[in-house]
Amino acid sequence: MIEIEGTMSLYLLWGAAMLFAGIVGGIMAGLLGVGGGIVIVPVLYHFLTTMGVDESLRMQVAVATSLTTIIATAISSTRSHYKKGSVDIALLKHWGPAIVVGVLIGTAIGGFADGRVLTIVFAVVALLVAANMMLVRDRETDTQKNPPKSVWAVLGVIAGSLSAMMGIGGGTICVPVLSFLGYDIRRAVGTSAAIGLIIALPGTIGYAMSGIGVDGRPPFSLGYVNVLAAALLIPMTVLFAPVGARIAHSIPRRALRICFGLFLAITSLRMFYDLIS
Repeated sequence: MIEIEGTMSLYLLWGAAMLFAGIVGGIMAGLLGVGGGIVIVPVLYHFLTTMGVDESLRMQVAVATSLTTIIATAISSTRSHYKKGSVDIALLKHWGPAIVVGVLIGTAIGGFADGRVLTIVFAVVALLVAANMMLVRDRETDTQKNPPKSVWAVLGVIAGSLSAMMGIGGGTICVPVLSFLGYDIRRAVGTSAAIGLIIALPGTIGYAMSGIGVDGRPPFSLGYVNVLAAALLIPMTVLFAPVGARIAHSIPRRALRICFGLFLAITSLRMFYDLIS
């Protein structure tokens, strides 16, 4: 463990940032199905940098803690979407096993790779997601494509592994995929919220185990999971995920997608800057 130097104001600012990230992450999880991690990971990464956590560990701690919060967020968001009939149970049964395999692969890589590798993965995928958010409109079609099982398996492994390495729910990758395959966007969002639980549960366990005994972790950490940050984030994400789910069924979301895409693009470029500076 390391001793983190800082004034009381820094800790208060850190706590406020966690609460804010939890609120925004919860709303985004319910609204866009992207998982709160796409917001939470950059915030955690920034404050771990401010607190002097070693660069090789920041991303593991941010990713692991984010996955922990997604467990609670996914349950809350999935319940809201399920009540509205937007969760495809058959698809979860069909796709879930491949996603779990991907999570195990991604967690194994993320738990033992240099944190800079995870930062690169996050920055690249976040930039691609930003482009998708801003440039690609939601597809609404009555015709669903039905690719072979082998294609579903490959897509599931890729989605699971990338999500586990980035600390995000499955929606960031799964919503664009399901939308492309012709799924109604709200059904894609609802199902992806449930996929977040499939990703977050084994991912959290894997990071908690692989981080045991690693030097340089911040205080109050269980493996790579920072329990203190999770305790601040989880109540907010749980409270606000249903809010996002309700908004998703009541307003056009184009403007929000553009704003969120800009946030991701800026976050991605900032991470690239940190890597090369």
